[in-house]
Amino acid sequence: MTIIVTGSAGFIGSCYVRQHVGSSDEPVISLDALTYAGHLSTLLPVMDKPSHTFVHGNIGDKGLVSKLLAEHKPRAILNFAAESHVDRSILGPEEFIQTNVLGTFRLLECAREYWQGLEGEAKANFRFLHVSTDEVYGTLGKDDAPFAEDNKYEPNSPYSASKAASDHLVRAWHHTYGLPVLTTNCSNNYGPYHFPEKLIPLVIMNALNGKPLPIYGDGQQIRDWLYVEDHTRAIRRVLEGGRLGETYNIGGWNEKANLDIVNTICSILDDLQPKADGSSYASQITFVKDRPGHDRRYAIDARKIERELGWKPEETFETGIRKTVEWYLTNQQWATQVTEKGYREWLEKQYG
Repeated sequence: MTIIVTGSAGFIGSCYVRQHVGSSDEPVISLDALTYAGHLSTLLPVMDKPSHTFVHGNIGDKGLVSKLLAEHKPRAILNFAAESHVDRSILGPEEFIQTNVLGTFRLLECAREYWQGLEGEAKANFRFLHVSTDEVYGTLGKDDAPFAEDNKYEPNSPYSASKAASDHLVRAWHHTYGLPVLTTNCSNNYGPYHFPEKLIPLVIMNALNGKPLPIYGDGQQIRDWLYVEDHTRAIRRVLEGGRLGETYNIGGWNEKANLDIVNTICSILDDLQPKADGSSYASQITFVKDRPGHDRRYAIDARKIERELGWKPEETFETGIRKTVEWYLTNQQWATQVTEKGYREWLEKQYG
């Protein structure tokens, strides 16, 4: 038995691979294009494991994907591969369409051709698991109920629109061709190995380097925060027991305003690595112009996955965020290395 994991050198995909290899002898073929946010260093703990094989390539390369399927005969494909940053999608949406829409389409076609050639138990047991986001549902008002699996799609950014399109393709390939698919929609992830363009790692690294901590608008945008290892544990449960064609929302039950997140990080840093002058890292907070179409609130109703599959998050936000800050304090060299190419220029372009 073998699984193929796409987007394996990214934040969430690499966490899944490390977790899977650490708890199972089942071979993993991990595929990643190694774009700016994909780094082999995220897979370093498993690179030498006999059950893990890394392949450098793109999900849109049908020849490569078909070859991998024919050679390794996996029981499942887990698709983590995606362009995933809203700010970058606003500046340059075409890459998001190429990877998230066309890439998913080509991956689905390869999976369909492979699955249709299987027989017996191998065909019955095959799964295509597609990892998506809560941003496809749009935005919530202050008193609205959290997103459930039957919420209508109302994406508001090029990123969320491209992910919504990929979700629809996965659904269509199930209903039209019978491909055995599963879809997960998660809330905001955080944890170790997160590329420092996203809020939490950006704030940690900027704070440590004495730089401004940029906050969009009034900082009252609310997100549901999910520790990445909880997320990948949930995906494993969906792969094991999820009902075919179903969507499972995965959330942390941790709604927090962005400004509160930043103040929490500053407080932890004040405790773990106080500044020499005795001031708080919170003094570095800087409010910047809000981004276009910024969704006000996301929240996930994760009762379905708990009810059907027995999953719920193990980490509270308080335990998860402290683990995250501690990891970045110990691994500042990693964050420096992965942001060497073009990162400073992107920050200046984005935040001024």
